[in-house]
Amino acid sequence: MWREISLEDIGTALLDIAMPRLCVVCGRELLLRERHICTDCLAQLPLTRFWNQSRNPMADKLNALIQNDLGEDGYEPYANACALFYYGTESPYAHITPQLKYYHNIKMGQFFSAMLGRRLCSSPEFEDVDMVIPVPLHPLRRWKRGYNQAEIIASEIVRVYALRAGGREPEMRTDILRRVRNTRTQTALSGESKVGNMESAFALRHRFKESVPRHILLIDDVFTSGSTLFACRRVLRQHFGSDVKISVATLAFVGD
Repeated sequence: MWREISLEDIGTALLDIAMPRLCVVCGRELLLRERHICTDCLAQLPLTRFWNQSRNPMADKLNALIQNDLGEDGYEPYANACALFYYGTESPYAHITPQLKYYHNIKMGQFFSAMLGRRLCSSPEFEDVDMVIPVPLHPLRRWKRGYNQAEIIASEIVRVYALRAGGREPEMRTDILRRVRNTRTQTALSGESKVGNMESAFALRHRFKESVPRHILLIDDVFTSGSTLFACRRVLRQHFGSDVKISVATLAFVGD
């Protein structure tokens, strides 16, 4: 039994005495081998399983925005979208993304991002991703927060892709998109207002190393209306031709 206990376990146990670790969902004290979420809450995590679906409600929302922008005569291949779990304001699982976004719980964010990454790697729709781009924050907001939560998620997803047997590490790029408007929070806005709020919020950087990917994966923390990711995707499409696939992924999806 003692041989199964590592130095990390001993260190965790000692720290738990002084400052017990709590489940991010239900708040109970975690057991020695539990990380960030208790076993019971993990077993009931409301997974979307979108990685097993070529078409899903999240992708439908995104494609509706794309088609509306193109008009009746425009056409673009169906864009893929995936999230790890469903987000509901009344659900205790809604605590997960704010812990990363507002409370500097980086380790927890990496834990759930790795879960998402493993599912993306196993999906035929996402296995060929060769460039990962996190949604950028406005410089002022990033300075206040100290980091960009989308970059935390993207970095962990890239790390997981790199661990695939025989897999090639996707290129993470933070030098292509920039946020040029510090938009107001989307929380209280309607669907159409959210799209308008994101209008001209993003732009291409004037200088970046040229790279021609086959499949770009845009990353954010939560997909609600899709307006933020759509705005980023629209800017990228203006630079990358229609032969470059652009998909999106988030930790959480707000269903209807």
